[in-house]
Parts: sequence; C-alpha cells; structure tokens
Amino acid sequence: MSTIAFDQFALTRIADFARSLSRLHQAARRQRIDDDQIDREFNAVCQSVWGYTIDDISDELFSAEDHLFLDTLDEAHARIFAAEQGFDLVDDHGMLMDWWGFCWMILAEKRGLLTPENRAAARAAIEERYLAAPNVIGVIIGR
Repeated sequence: MSTIAFDQFALTRIADFARSLSRLHQAARRQRIDDDQIDREFNAVCQSVWGYTIDDISDELFSAEDHLFLDTLDEAHARIFAAEQGFDLVDDHGMLMDWWGFCWMILAEKRGLLTPENRAAARAAIEERYLAAPNVIGVIIGR
C-alpha cells in the first residue's frame, strides 16, 4: 500500500480565500440565504484564486471523460486531485462546501481553458440566452 504525501505549505489553501463563502453556508443552516448570494461569493473566491469564474468557461469545452470524472468525483478523490494540482480543499471544519465547483475550476486550469477567448465566448453565450428570454431588452454584466 502506498501513501500519498503532499507538502501542506506548498498548496494554495482555497479556504483562505473562502472565509465569507463558508460563513454564508454556516448562516444558511440557521436562516434562508439567497442562492444568488452564494453564487456571487463563490465567483468572488474563484476570481481571487484563478482570475476567472465558472461563468467564464463553457461546459462544452470539457471532454466527455472530464465530465465523467467530475460526475463521479467524491470528497476523498477530490481532495487528492486538488492536492495533485497544488490546491487544498479543506478548512478548519473539513471539506469546503463548494469542493466540487472548485474541482471544476482546477480542472479548467489544468486543461488550459482559463483564457480571455473562452471567457469572451462564454459571456457572449450567457448574454445571448438572456436576450432570447421574453421581456429582456438588455444585459448588464458587472465586473
């Protein structure tokens, strides 16, 4: 049996960027928290760590194998995968609530998908979907 060891000091500890997000998840146990608020905070963490958000990458950029990998990922394998890529998904209370989304971003980085071109295409697709909806006359995107 082999043991996997990682230098904890060499890993980017996502929890250090996700304190507000973790507090929101804790508050959601006691009171109703708007999903959009959690999404905004998750995107803020991704922006801080990678300079990109989930909205900057289209699902179609991932291969079928990548989708299968993400769909079958559990916490234990996520922690190993993240550590192999230089990230730590654990905070003082255990795995981060949004570990799967962070793995999505880690895989996007690994695949080289975090590019200005992919961001522009993903943002254009989002705007197109919104503009196709009835009663929508414009889209304002804050950065």
